[in-house]
Amino acid sequence: MTQYCVVVTNGAHARFFTLQQSEIPELESGPNLIEQQQLSNPQKETQGTALWSDAKSGRNRSANGGQAHGYDDHRSQHQDEYERRFAVSIADECARLSHSSKASDVVLVSQKRMLGFLRSAMESKLDGVNLQELAKDLSKLSPHELHEHLAREQLLPRRRSPAA
Repeated sequence: MTQYCVVVTNGAHARFFTLQQSEIPELESGPNLIEQQQLSNPQKETQGTALWSDAKSGRNRSANGGQAHGYDDHRSQHQDEYERRFAVSIADECARLSHSSKASDVVLVSQKRMLGFLRSAMESKLDGVNLQELAKDLSKLSPHELHEHLAREQLLPRRRSPAA
């Protein structure tokens, strides 16, 4: 059983952690962030013509070399939808992990844009859980670095040194 569940995402990848006490507190520092799961957003990893029929958006030339004109192929709306779907997947996994670990606190760490999608996806999934947020991309940090950063932000308890 753990009190905290931590979700760190950047829109392309999501990492799920639980904060767990060390097995031998007298010999090991703790608590420790333990990575439980990872998710990837395949649409964010797919680039260029693999996702779109035309790699460029927004400008076109006439057939006989005339003046260029702009157009909107609504690519940003599709990208928003991909992120919304990924946010729902993250929310489902977060709800499953927080329920199975009986977490009372969930910490969401994400870039501002993705955090907005996550808020709406998490609204009905985390009843009775204290939800805290940090609008920052920390997805590349190691579990130890992530824990230290979240402790400085007062979102997680600090690690304790082993008893001497």
